[in-house]
Amino acid sequence: MAVRKFKPTTPGQRHKIIGTFEEITASVPEKSLVRGMRSTGGRNNDGKMTMRYIGGGHKRKYRLIDFKRNKDGVPAVVKTIEYDPNRSARIALLFYADGEKRYIIAPNGLQVGTTLMSGPDAAPEIGNTLPLENIPVGTVIHNIELHPGQGAVLVRSAGNFAQLTSREGKYCVIKLPSGELRKILCTCRATVGSVGNSDHALESSGKAGRSRWLGRRPHNRGVVMNPVDHPMGGGEGRQSGGHPRSRKGLYAKGLKTRSPKKQSSKYIIERRK
Repeated sequence: MAVRKFKPTTPGQRHKIIGTFEEITASVPEKSLVRGMRSTGGRNNDGKMTMRYIGGGHKRKYRLIDFKRNKDGVPAVVKTIEYDPNRSARIALLFYADGEKRYIIAPNGLQVGTTLMSGPDAAPEIGNTLPLENIPVGTVIHNIELHPGQGAVLVRSAGNFAQLTSREGKYCVIKLPSGELRKILCTCRATVGSVGNSDHALESSGKAGRSRWLGRRPHNRGVVMNPVDHPMGGGEGRQSGGHPRSRKGLYAKGLKTRSPKKQSSKYIIERRK
């Protein structure tokens, strides 16, 4: 995976940096694993705008991703690695020995033709999914469950990885990409390796129009509004706007907003930076 820059033939090309797509082997998704997707434009069921700065964007189809990896003991061969418009990572199409097809998030280094397994008996190799209690300490992992059987909810975006640092009784201690140290039940599953497409962070859109393709409309800063519209608005000339806060008056930029009574706080050993 690499990125490519462009000659500045237009203002949009001057700052454009995009991926090379060299690892992608198929351009048409598996039809049985694709569903139609409707965009809301930020409107609710009454047609009222409840989220600002959303609308437009290219039409997308949703690819059904297997985050549970619960076909234990059945080997699967990687047939293709594909682009997915709904996420930063690439996806891989698996053909299972019993004929079933499923998409997974493609880990770094996964090749077409590789055989993958899931379950307690699987080897701790790249792309295999197994319970945390069966993964060696120090292993780099992704697609981590928070509750057994729930399906992966942590560490799913391009280039991300966590590390299994130790075990304490029925809990495993995981270091998450944010730097947070957290206890997760050893019966929860994770996939070995890091998420692929790690150069996604180096990409630069180059022009405002690319944001419109992604369904993002122009965003107004609170500082340029009037006092009636935003707590940071108003003032003669260019005023700084006071302490950063949201439109509803909640402090932003550094104030801890996590509830001290939150149930999961007891599992967090060290908070994120």
